[in-house]
Amino acid sequence: MSNAPILQSFIGDRWIGQQAAQALRSAVNGQAVAHTHEEALDFAEAIQHARHQGQQSLMALDFQQRARCLKALALYLLEHKERLYEISRHTGATRADSWIDIEGGAGTLFAYAGLGGRELPSGNLIHEGPATPLGKAGHFAGTHILVPRGGLAVHINAFNFPIWGMLEKFAPSFLAAMPCIIKPATATSYVTEAAVRLLHESGLLPAGSLQLIIGGTGDLLDQLQGQDMVTFTGSADTAAKLRVNPNLIRRSVPFNAEADSLNCAILATDVTPDDEEFELFVREVAREMTVKAGQKCTAIRRVIVPARHLDAVAERLRDRLARLVVGDPALEGVKMGALASHTQQADVAERLQALLATSDLLFGARDGFAPRGEGVQEGAFFAPTLLRSRDPHAPGGAHDIEAFGPVSTLMSYDDLDEALALAARGQGSLVASLVTRDPQVAARLVPGMAALHGRLHILDREAAVESTGHGSPLPLLKHGGPGRAGGGEELGGLRAVKHYLQRAAVQGSPTMLMGVTGEYVRGATVIETEVHPFRRHFEDLRVGESLLTHRRTVAEADLVNFGCLSGDHFYMHFDELAAKQSQFGKRIAHGYFVLSAAAGLFVSPGVGPVLANYGLDSLRFVSPVGIGDTIRARLTCKRKIDQGKASPLGEPQGVVAWDVEVTNQDDVLVASYDILTLVTKRG
Repeated sequence: MSNAPILQSFIGDRWIGQQAAQALRSAVNGQAVAHTHEEALDFAEAIQHARHQGQQSLMALDFQQRARCLKALALYLLEHKERLYEISRHTGATRADSWIDIEGGAGTLFAYAGLGGRELPSGNLIHEGPATPLGKAGHFAGTHILVPRGGLAVHINAFNFPIWGMLEKFAPSFLAAMPCIIKPATATSYVTEAAVRLLHESGLLPAGSLQLIIGGTGDLLDQLQGQDMVTFTGSADTAAKLRVNPNLIRRSVPFNAEADSLNCAILATDVTPDDEEFELFVREVAREMTVKAGQKCTAIRRVIVPARHLDAVAERLRDRLARLVVGDPALEGVKMGALASHTQQADVAERLQALLATSDLLFGARDGFAPRGEGVQEGAFFAPTLLRSRDPHAPGGAHDIEAFGPVSTLMSYDDLDEALALAARGQGSLVASLVTRDPQVAARLVPGMAALHGRLHILDREAAVESTGHGSPLPLLKHGGPGRAGGGEELGGLRAVKHYLQRAAVQGSPTMLMGVTGEYVRGATVIETEVHPFRRHFEDLRVGESLLTHRRTVAEADLVNFGCLSGDHFYMHFDELAAKQSQFGKRIAHGYFVLSAAAGLFVSPGVGPVLANYGLDSLRFVSPVGIGDTIRARLTCKRKIDQGKASPLGEPQGVVAWDVEVTNQDDVLVASYDILTLVTKRG
C-alpha cells in the first residue's frame, strides 16, 4: 500500500488530481489505500459545465431514453463489480456488507430504469391530470405539469454506503434530466471514485451529467441558484450547518436532508419467549448491530421490550453476539468487519463512554473481543456492544446520543402507551420496527409511531419469509424521516423523480392544454379522418385522432345472453320487481356488457398495427344503461409512449393509451375509461 494511488475529481468531463494530499487508511490494517489530491477545484467551472453541457446532453434525451441508459449503466456496473468488491473491503465491509452497497446500488438503477420505462412519457413533460374544467361551457380548464428544473443537483453523501448512497440520489435526478455533482465523504471516497470511473468508462454517461468532487466543497454552495437542489446524507449536526447556508436561504434552493437517527425496535406485549416472533426480534436486532458494523443510518439504536422479557432478550442477544466472528473481511467465516475509519473508531468510543453514564454494559470488548487477521491491531475494529438503560425516561442517554457503530441499548416498558412514549423520545427517526403477532396491536401502535418515523417495519412469522429487514431502504418506498432524521424524503418510486422536477399549473382551453401536455384533454378539438385510428402505425397516429362510432340499442336479450355467458345473474339485471324498487327504478345492463358493447362498436376487426389490449385504467360506470337505451362510443388517441421495445417476433412497437367515452341517446356519459394497446411501428 506504500504506492497508494491519488484519487481524482471528475470535473468538466476530465480527471483532475496529480499531487497527493491526505492519506486514506484501510479500516482493516491501517495501511494507506489512497490519497486525496492537492489541487484546488474550480467550482464555477463545474457548475457552468453542468448547467450547459449537462443540461444539453440530458435534454437531448427523453424520460424513456434516460431510463434505458440507467439500465445499461446498471448492467455495466454488475459486469465489473469485482473491481468494486476488492476495494470496498478496505472500508471494513464484509462481502455481504458490500453487496448492499454495490449490487444494491446497481439494483436501484434497475428499479428506476423500470419505473421510468413503465410510468413516464416519451417526452420531457409529465401531465399530472386529469384536467379540471374551470368554466361551465367547457372552454376553460386547468391542469398540472412537471418539467425539468433546468438546474443542477449537488449530492453530498455519507461514508457508510459510498456507492449506493451516490446511486440512490443519482438515479432519480438523472431521470429528471438534472445533472449531478457528487461529493462523497472523504474517508471512503476511494470506493466512490472507483464506481464513477466505471460509469465514465462505460461510455454511457451523457456529457456533463455526472461530476465528482474529491475533498471539500469550498464555495460550491455559495454559487447555486434557485433552480438547483442540494441533497445531504450524514449527521444531523452537519445537516443543520449546511441547511442555513446564506446563499441557499436567500435563493430558496431546495435542501433535502437524510440524517442519522435513533431508530428503534419494539417487541410487543403479545410476544413471549416461546414464540417464533421473539427469535425474529432478537435476530433482527443482532443483524442491525453488526451489518456494516452498525454504521447504517437505519440501524437499531434503541431496543424497546416488555419489562418481563428484558432479561430473556438480553440473554439471547448476548449469546448471538458471543458467537459473532469479527476480523478481516477477506477471511472465511468473518461476519463483521471494521468501522470505516479510525476517526469513526474514536468517535464511537467517545459516544459509548457518554452512554455508559446512564446505562450498564451487558456485552462488549471485555467479553473476548479478538478480531482475526493479519495487521488487524492497526485496524478500526470495534466490539459489538449491548447496553441496558438504567432509567429509560431519564434525560440524555440512548434517546439523545448516537454511537454510529455496533452499539444498541435495551430499555424496558410496562404497557403499549409507554412503548409509544419511549419510541417518540427519539425525536424523529428514519425507521422503526414492531414485532407482534396481533394485527390489533399493530393497528393501535402504527398510527402513533408513523407521526415520528419515516418507515414502519412490522415483522411476524409470515412477513419474515420475504422481509428485506428493518435496515433496508427500498427504491419503491420512501426513505427519510421527520425531526432528528432530517425532515427529508428520498426514493419512494416516482416520488423521488418528481422531487427533481418543477410543478406548474397550466390554464387554458382544452385544445391548448392538449397541445402543451401532448395528451388528449376532454373537450379539445379532435381529429377525425376516414382512416380508423386502429389502422394507423405508431408513428402515423396523432394524439387527438378520434373515432365516433355508430349506435347500438340495448335489448333485453343482451342482458339475458350476457348473464348466461358471464354467469353474472345479479338481481338488478334480471329481477324486474326488485329493480323497480331500487334507486334506478328499472332493470339495468351489466356494466361489463356496456364495456364489451363499446369495444364491439370501436374495434377494427381486421389484422392491423394494433397488436393487443393489455390494460384498462380509470374505469367508471357513470350512469345506468337500461333496456331500450342507445349507446355509442368515442375513441380518441390520448397518449403515445415509445419504450423502445419490440415484440417477441422482433417488430418494433409502442404503447398507445386511448380515451373512451360511452354516451347514451341523450349524450349523457354512461362509462369512461382508458385502454392501453401495443401498436407496431412501420419500421
